Amino acid sequence: MQTVTLPLSPQQQSDLGTARPLFWANPQRSEDAAVATVVEGRGISLADVRGAQARFQRFAPLLAQLFPELQAEAGRIESALVAVPDMQRALEIPSSQGSLWIKADHSLPVAGSIKARGGIHEVLEFAESLALEHGLVTLDDDYSVLAEAPARALFSRYQVAVGSTGNLGLSIGVMASALGFRAAVHMSADAKEWKKARLRARGVEVVEHTGDYASAVAAGRRNADADPYCYFVDDERSLSLMLGYSAAALHLQAQLEAAGLRVDASHPLFVYLPCGVGGAPAGIAFGLRQLYGPHVHPIFAEPTQSPCFLVEMLAPGASVYDVGLTNRTEADGLAVPQASELAAQAMRPLLAGVYTVPDDRLFADLHRLRETEGMRIEPSAAAGFSGPGMLLGTDAGRAYLKQHKLEALMPDATHLVWTTGGLFVPPEEYARFAERGAALAA
Repeated sequence: MQTVTLPLSPQQQSDLGTARPLFWANPQRSEDAAVATVVEGRGISLADVRGAQARFQRFAPLLAQLFPELQAEAGRIESALVAVPDMQRALEIPSSQGSLWIKADHSLPVAGSIKARGGIHEVLEFAESLALEHGLVTLDDDYSVLAEAPARALFSRYQVAVGSTGNLGLSIGVMASALGFRAAVHMSADAKEWKKARLRARGVEVVEHTGDYASAVAAGRRNADADPYCYFVDDERSLSLMLGYSAAALHLQAQLEAAGLRVDASHPLFVYLPCGVGGAPAGIAFGLRQLYGPHVHPIFAEPTQSPCFLVEMLAPGASVYDVGLTNRTEADGLAVPQASELAAQAMRPLLAGVYTVPDDRLFADLHRLRETEGMRIEPSAAAGFSGPGMLLGTDAGRAYLKQHKLEALMPDATHLVWTTGGLFVPPEEYARFAERGAALAA
């Protein structure tokens, strides 16, 4: 039974309650090119995005030493920008409505998902603060020294912990253990077994909980509060996580320019971002807005049973349970009942909208991507592919285009789907995904 009524149209309210796909346009979005972003009383800007990028650069020599897969990229953790015309045809997106591209975070090294950005950034920021405090480095030093005995002895005194459905835990557990921290990941019941096994193989303590994502986070937070040597990465409240994700915008800017893709008043950029608790898509959307102002249109994608960010935008403090939904989805990384208030606060003036997608569509699009482009992703990473169709094919989506005077610009638009995970999915698990997707797409 629904206990919270959201300010939606009657049709949208019906679609939400019966777990049918819907598109919601954000009425609070600002078209001001210089709109300020304030999070918990602190203004954040492009300088903060560049600060996160600079931290990644300082650690790059150390990361290349710790992870052989990063040596060819000199310690840089990045993904490709890929045109996918065959997938565009499979999705029946007319070329008259723009071109379809993928930002391929499903293939990010080290952690195998978008969480490599925010999760790794926060671990690096904590390690850097300890190293600076104890005189092991200055900001101008070669951070490779942090692989040596004095740093490892320091880091081993501390535990880094997190609550996760899987991918954030992988990124934090892998990086923390590589640096020499003790690492613990509190995992919810819907976390995949292969993700737990991968963490344990890295020496990470996996603490299993019978409840959902929020329960795992709360348990991890309680344990950390009782231990002065435990640093808890709080996905619901962390600005460091969000800024780590935001640094992706700077590399994407260079990639768009290299591909000849303009983003300006005549060339809108629509970015479709799978959304769980909200930190990752909010960070990326914030970074892109700093670069492109109102010419970028971030749109979040959520499962029909777990639209926690949509609920938070409409009724702050409410969860998906409060609107009669189950939070049950095969998209484990998106199975979150309540969104980050911090992320929602940042997105109120910036977000274009949110749409929901059923699990069957995730698997069908996973299959289409494999068939058309040879890419392997996990179900949650497929959430973005519904975006162009929801924008172009729903009344609410078309109303958004009309309101913002975008209809005549669509032939020169770029639709960018952010694929968020899949690199480390075991072959047998992916085969199950692909089989289900093939049956649904037939």
